[in-house]
Amino acid sequence: MSVGFGRRLRAYRKLKHWTQTELAHHLGVSIAIVGGLERGTRQPTAVQLAHLVDILQVSEKDLLGEREDA
Repeated sequence: MSVGFGRRLRAYRKLKHWTQTELAHHLGVSIAIVGGLERGTRQPTAVQLAHLVDILQVSEKDLLGEREDA
């Protein structure tokens, strides 16, 4: 994953009006992990990714920045 993932994660978090602390609480991880995910220095586990999709109410493709084939 890349910085692009982190930017998208931050944008979706802000759409919920959540702080990093609030997202960390919902995700069940530390604030440091959320910060690392948003900076692009950490990659989410498959479980964390699935949980992010659920709690942020976005598709995995949108969160990962994948485009659908036309």
